[in-house]
Amino acid sequence: MAALSTRGLVSRLHQHFLSLSRPFAAAPTSLPFHALTRRLFSSDALMDGSQILHQPPTRIIQATPAIMTPNSKRTGIIAVKCGMTALWDKWGARLPITILWVDDNIVSQVKTVEKEGIFSLQIGCGHKKPKHLTKPEVGHFRAQGVPLKRKLKEFPVTEDALLPVGTSLGVRHFVPGQYVDVTGTSRGKGFQGAMKRWGFKGMPASHGASLSHRSPGSTGQRDAPGKVFKGKKMPGHMGAKTRTVKNVWVYKIDPARNLMWVRGQVPGAKGNFVFIKDSVYKKPDVSMLPFPTYFAAEDEDETNIGPLVADLGEVDPFMVAD
Repeated sequence: MAALSTRGLVSRLHQHFLSLSRPFAAAPTSLPFHALTRRLFSSDALMDGSQILHQPPTRIIQATPAIMTPNSKRTGIIAVKCGMTALWDKWGARLPITILWVDDNIVSQVKTVEKEGIFSLQIGCGHKKPKHLTKPEVGHFRAQGVPLKRKLKEFPVTEDALLPVGTSLGVRHFVPGQYVDVTGTSRGKGFQGAMKRWGFKGMPASHGASLSHRSPGSTGQRDAPGKVFKGKKMPGHMGAKTRTVKNVWVYKIDPARNLMWVRGQVPGAKGNFVFIKDSVYKKPDVSMLPFPTYFAAEDEDETNIGPLVADLGEVDPFMVAD
C-alpha cells in the first residue's frame, strides 16, 4: 500500500464521501474490507467508472489565436543580452540601445489550477548537453517531451493565455513601440566602500582627515542606544542582485535573427539571461499585441522578413516643447 500524506488522505476521504452521496456511485458494501481500503488509500489505483474516486476531466489547451482582454496576462520570454550600441533617429537625436537575442524559446511545462493551483507557463531557452544537467533536470525535460534547455523561467498567466507544451516563442511575441519590463542580475562588483556603494560624499580632503578621506563616518551612537541599527548603509558586497528596469521601449525587432532593440540599459553583463514581459505600468494596447503569442502562417518565411521599426511619428519626442 502506497504511503499517503495527511493532505492526500483528507482529500481522498472527502472525495469518497462525495461519491457516496451521488446516485450513480457504486455501492462500496459489495467489496471486501481489504479491497475497499486498497482502492481508497492506494495511489496507483485505476480511475475508471467502477471506482469510488472520480477525477475531473483533463484540460484541453490549444495553440490558436484568441482575443486579448484588458485583464489578460501573457507569458514572457527569455533573452540573452548581446551588448549596447547607439542609433540616431531621423531628427539626429542619439538613442542608447541594448540588443537582446531571443534564443529558441519554447513552452517546457504548463501549470494549471487543477493540478498545481496556479496558471503559469514554464519557458525554456537555449540548448544544453545531458552531461551538463542533473538527472532530475534531464528527467523533467524527457517527461515533458521537449529538448534540453539551458535556462528555465516560470511566468504567471491568465487562463486564456495558456499554451501547449512545445509551443515556440519568438521575438514577434512583442511589437515595436510597446513598453516592456526587463529583469536580470546586475553586475557583481565585489566588496566596495560606502562612497562607491551608496554614493557617500566622504570625509574632508583637507586638514583633520588623516587617512580617512573615503571613510563612511560615524555609524552608531554613544550609550543610548549603543548599537548600530540594522540596514545601516555601510561597506559590503555590491551588485549581483536581481533588478527590474520598468517601461523599456521596444525600438526595433528582427524576426530573421530573433533580435530585439530596446531603448536604454537593462541589468546584467554581456551574455547574461534577462526576462522580458509586458509592462505593468505602461500597458500596451491589447489590439496591437498577438495573443496568446504570435503564430506564423504556414506559407510565411520569417527569414525573408526585414526588421520592424517603431513609428516615431511626426514630432521629435526629444525636443522640449516651447
